[in-house]
Amino acid sequence: MNSSPSNHSTNGLLAIIGGSGLYELPGLVDTAWVSVDTPWGAPSDQIFTGTLATAAGPARLAFLPRHGRGHRLPPSALNYRANIAALKQIGATDVLSLSAVGGLRADLPPGSFVIVDQFIDRTFARDKSFFDAGCVAHVSMARPVCPRLGDHLQTALGGLGVPHVRGGTYLAMEGPQFSTLAESQLYRSWNCDVIGMTNMPEAKLAREAELCYATVAMVTDFDCWHPAHDDVTVEAIIGVLMRNAEAARTLVVNTAGAISHDAHGPACRCRHALDHALITAPDVRDPALVQRLKSIAGRVL
Repeated sequence: MNSSPSNHSTNGLLAIIGGSGLYELPGLVDTAWVSVDTPWGAPSDQIFTGTLATAAGPARLAFLPRHGRGHRLPPSALNYRANIAALKQIGATDVLSLSAVGGLRADLPPGSFVIVDQFIDRTFARDKSFFDAGCVAHVSMARPVCPRLGDHLQTALGGLGVPHVRGGTYLAMEGPQFSTLAESQLYRSWNCDVIGMTNMPEAKLAREAELCYATVAMVTDFDCWHPAHDDVTVEAIIGVLMRNAEAARTLVVNTAGAISHDAHGPACRCRHALDHALITAPDVRDPALVQRLKSIAGRVL
């Protein structure tokens, strides 16, 4: 079944990509699990939609369990294109990615949140673009996240009492294995701040789909570079994960209204990323590919 929530508001639709359970928010009403078909296949799971009452007004939300409910899918098996396309198709305008990561800095202990502003992409087994032979496009990734969303997140985290920093580089590795010690030390020498397996090509595809995108990386443990890494227990990591998840739900509640009702959203540069990106001349574009692309790039095709 292919379905979408009713578009009863001209305000934005905030989509959250993260772990299962993030959608368990108090006060969320008009909820439904929505199945979405995309030209790139099925997303990780159905999308959970609902409306949250906020001081700014009703905020429409959509939650996509990145690994599927029950964490069924490893990072390399995620259909990143379908995930982003599905959010675009149901009308998402803003995407908040919430991700568990390892810390690469001594001053980012477990429990810290990082509002990421840069990525280094070391993945190699994933489809990284909606565009292909027959319709070529090159979007800028110099500034890979939306600073407007970052402002909202920084304001909300400041009121939560959660240790956090604004700005940081996320090293995206292929996985599913964790780093070797040599790799971890190499990434630290590159001044990376956190390491994870899921935010690339997610951020690249969100840019191609003209979605405002931001990442909050939630540190669960130090990567293997730390001399005390081997002393970390599974129970300790699970405890941090649970505390991070609760803080993440509060973060969503505290930012939903501001993001959804942000009057500057429609003019955001992210939503015009394709203005000068298409290279292939219209008369030689592959009609079949163009048809597939209409769901994410119809504004410029």
